[in-house]
Amino acid sequence: MIQVLVAGAAGRMGREVVSAVHAADGLEVAACVDPAACEVMPGAGQGDPYICEPSLAEAIKRSCPDVMVDFTRPDSVEENLRTALAAGVDCVVGTTGLSEERLAAILAAERQDPDTCLFFAPNFAVGAVLMMQFAERAARYMPHAEVIEMHHDAKLDAPSGTAVRTARMIAAAREGSPHAPGPETAVAGFEGARGAWGAENEGPAIHSVRLPGFVAHQEVVFGGLGQTLTIRHDSIDRKGFMPGVVLACREVGSRKGLIVGLEKLMG
Repeated sequence: MIQVLVAGAAGRMGREVVSAVHAADGLEVAACVDPAACEVMPGAGQGDPYICEPSLAEAIKRSCPDVMVDFTRPDSVEENLRTALAAGVDCVVGTTGLSEERLAAILAAERQDPDTCLFFAPNFAVGAVLMMQFAERAARYMPHAEVIEMHHDAKLDAPSGTAVRTARMIAAAREGSPHAPGPETAVAGFEGARGAWGAENEGPAIHSVRLPGFVAHQEVVFGGLGQTLTIRHDSIDRKGFMPGVVLACREVGSRKGLIVGLEKLMG
């Protein structure tokens, strides 16, 4: 039985993770941690006595988990990773806001056991992974592209991790960076209307929308001579992320090092 600690257990994603782990064969909730909701019962939907603890370090020491699943905040995930990795706990991370380079640096600094794994996925929905892969393929033939991502208004980071990864995949797949109007075309007083461009300025522009009513949505729009192609994925319920989270919890113990992207576990 794989023992799973859920960090951020009282949040919207955290509660879904607790329920999904509880219901999954071969997985068991070892502890729930959420300093902002101490003593709150995240609830697995079946009256289970899970109660949020305030201290990750103490929860790890008490419960001896195999895996930590982190859906917290960009300003707390790094410290959580350092604590878990130093204790030899494999990590499954859905919190965005840290670059792949930063994740690699944290793993190198804190890992005590060379077999410990840090797995990060910008998106745990299978459909979102397919959307990124389809966009990567399309970029070889239609290099002009822009990314529009839409999330709920409580999401703290912009652009989303999914959008950043999609842009990087498109940039790597196409030959060179096609000319497109950049930020310099914005009307004075409306800078940013053309979206955000990566520091290397090789990826497509990314536009972020934050509004109530959205969960997680993204479309990649390609333009060519006399035609456009739009590839879109919509997450309409957070339950759609849970099969990917459960898969990661089951697989991370047999992997090591830094792994980025759910597709690495999908075969």
